[in-house]
Amino acid sequence: MKKNALLLFSVVSGLAILAACSGQEEVSEDEQAVSGEEAGSEAGELLLAMPSDAVTLDPHRSNDIPSNIVSTNLYERLIETDENMNFIPGLASSYEQIDETTWEFELQEGVEFHDGEPFNADAVEANIERLLNPEIASPRAFLYDMITEVEKVDDFTVRLHTEYPFGPLLHHLSHDGASMISPQAIEEGYDNERNLDVEPAGTGAFTFDRWDQGNEVVLTRNDNYWREQPDLDSVTFRVIPEQLTRIGMLENNEAHVAASIEPVNTTAVESMPNAELQIQDGLRVDYIGFNTQSEPFDDVRVRQAITYAINTEDIITGLYEGYGMHAKGPVSPLVFGFAEGAEPLEYDVEQAKELLADAGYEDGFKTTITTNEENPIRNQIAALVQDRLSEIGIDVEIQSLEWGTFLDATSEGTYDIQLSGWTTATGDADYGIYSLYHTDNLGSAGNTSFYENEQLDTLIEDARQETDETIRQELYEDITQQLIDEAPHIYTVHEQHLTGVNESIEGLIQHPNGTFIFDDVRVLDAVEEDGSY
Repeated sequence: MKKNALLLFSVVSGLAILAACSGQEEVSEDEQAVSGEEAGSEAGELLLAMPSDAVTLDPHRSNDIPSNIVSTNLYERLIETDENMNFIPGLASSYEQIDETTWEFELQEGVEFHDGEPFNADAVEANIERLLNPEIASPRAFLYDMITEVEKVDDFTVRLHTEYPFGPLLHHLSHDGASMISPQAIEEGYDNERNLDVEPAGTGAFTFDRWDQGNEVVLTRNDNYWREQPDLDSVTFRVIPEQLTRIGMLENNEAHVAASIEPVNTTAVESMPNAELQIQDGLRVDYIGFNTQSEPFDDVRVRQAITYAINTEDIITGLYEGYGMHAKGPVSPLVFGFAEGAEPLEYDVEQAKELLADAGYEDGFKTTITTNEENPIRNQIAALVQDRLSEIGIDVEIQSLEWGTFLDATSEGTYDIQLSGWTTATGDADYGIYSLYHTDNLGSAGNTSFYENEQLDTLIEDARQETDETIRQELYEDITQQLIDEAPHIYTVHEQHLTGVNESIEGLIQHPNGTFIFDDVRVLDAVEEDGSY
């Protein structure tokens, strides 16, 4: 029997995002004009300019980053992770592993949802049942489908029973998908009396005020919050699709925070006397992926040759302006299961040529690299890959598709090489590795390289059903090295979240999953009538 207080349990872990299979944000169709209003007339009002609107405020039904950015401030989970990916207490004060398939959680007492309903064991049961309800069709249900029973021990103690031992369970419970919704709101939703997409009711530090869809979402402080009250009176998430407009708002004191700054525009923020660039390592890996069931990429020697031919450091230094972490495996260093000692296939053009010759392609071949047109950096990477592969005789055509068409092509396997990425949103390697490489997930479920390897499948299954963390770590190190050697993907970069923050803001934290934590934020000075701080 293992017993751990959450405050003492620290592990490289975490959420978020969302289940972001490819990390593509929703893009608003209509650009929003900046109103010209200052970023807030009181010191406790914060305005965040972000590129895309939320799709839904129902955490069980969302599957995009903008929705998570808003809803994570409305809802809480049994277990949370901090900005260092350590577990911290959430709506559960502690947990105990009873046996390999049973976990017991002691719940916080005296917590109320925004609608006045009490948080208790019944609420946990109602939420898990809703997540797994086929009629809800939650895109996050797969994160919890191993849970077979929610047992109410008493009003503030629950036991979760799983079908099989599942090592990543705590990480999955820290994911936004496990956010706790008011049971009354859930019931009203079933009866079509409440639309949880736009009428949320959580336990978070902020409550829902209004949503002008396509323009902004406004949250206000929860005066009945069970923990320490936040300093902010309100948070406004304003939709500003154009990045340079967001940067201009930051410079002109029309926004306190400008989200999603691309590396090419970081200098504009760094040169501002009234703002700074905030950098947070993320959970995402970008990669160059092969269709391993299509010739010649069904030959591991060809995949390895292309891997040797591309210097991924050129991508970070040349296209990411030095931002981002060099990726040598499928998961970020912040994720449990990261293999520190993995040995990548280092840049070696001569080795690439030898492998191509061994595979029967001494004179090269023609191929197509597919990416999505909305992502400028990926299109630049495609051009770099095109140039590098020409050095070993491979003639590359670039195909840039609309996002939906791109997803169809990769899911159906109608491509040769793709540029994409994956966010290990739970903070546990299982979410990235099982989704991307197990044969259960061929196609749209994640394994868009259509990579099949029975030996690797067994290792992946062993790792996800192992509850001893030391053994799990060793398994993921073995899995990572096999993936590097087999090369269904070339791992390029782990993202860094780049955010412009006004000098008046104190205490803002961006989580590695891309969301923002406002609990300890203060706006130090009010905006003056002339628009300055």
